Amino acid sequence: MDQLLQTLLTGMTTGSIYAIAALGFSIVFNATKVTNFANGEFVMIGGLLSASLILGLGLHPILAILLACAATTLLGALIDILGIQHARRKNVLSFAMITIGLGITYRGFMQTFVSSEILFPPVLGGIPTVFVGDLYLSGQNIWILLLLAVVSAALSVMFLRTKVGKAMRAASQQPRAAMLCGIDPRLMSTLAFGMAGLLGAVAGCLIAPIGGAFYGFGLFYGLKGFAAAVLGGFGSSVGAVVGGLLIGVIEATTASYLSSDYKDAAGLLVLIAVLLLRPSGLFGRVEARRV
Repeated sequence: MDQLLQTLLTGMTTGSIYAIAALGFSIVFNATKVTNFANGEFVMIGGLLSASLILGLGLHPILAILLACAATTLLGALIDILGIQHARRKNVLSFAMITIGLGITYRGFMQTFVSSEILFPPVLGGIPTVFVGDLYLSGQNIWILLLLAVVSAALSVMFLRTKVGKAMRAASQQPRAAMLCGIDPRLMSTLAFGMAGLLGAVAGCLIAPIGGAFYGFGLFYGLKGFAAAVLGGFGSSVGAVVGGLLIGVIEATTASYLSSDYKDAAGLLVLIAVLLLRPSGLFGRVEARRV
């Protein structure tokens, strides 16, 4: 029983990172209807940049995290400013290729100018390891779980209660009508990409001491975040959280009781099964169209 509970705790920690990556997909999609395939690179950039600043320049972890988050937020906004807004063809394929291309560019930049090695910065500290019988939860894992809780609550309040959140939703659904109401759809789009960059960076900074920071990790977190977003229902914030946690728990359980070789396949098999039964995802809305 203790082994199962410990496995679930480990899976929830990993799943929290997947969920935050999935929330980045949801924010951009809800504000722009664009699927940002460079989203996983935000996690990589935040983790690798903060680790390099701590280990290479000796900066305090808090200062390094703040600088890494600021830089990643800017890089996220640049995807929209330099890519999405200047696309000559405003369609799904063009936006997908732009985000993929810029994501690869960011990956090469980090490899060349930051570090090509796997870096393990020190843990953030401030929260002690919690022991309950034979179960334990490290302080770094608690930071990650707290981050997911705070981010989920903040995004729910923002999109449902604040003018900025409502403006982002309006700019996505009816751009022309939003402009007549004084809302700038381009500004809302840039804000959404910047927020996704910030979320990914914070997640990367917190997971780096546990899983390491490496320029090639962006694709991994991008795929996991995308799978979590699709599983929960693309565009649903609640679905992104549930999907990320579910995939994390499934992977941890598979690795613990079967083999780590099958953990990635197990999560994707569950995703396929859910989509066959409910194509819109667990919390997605089924849209009816007239033909």
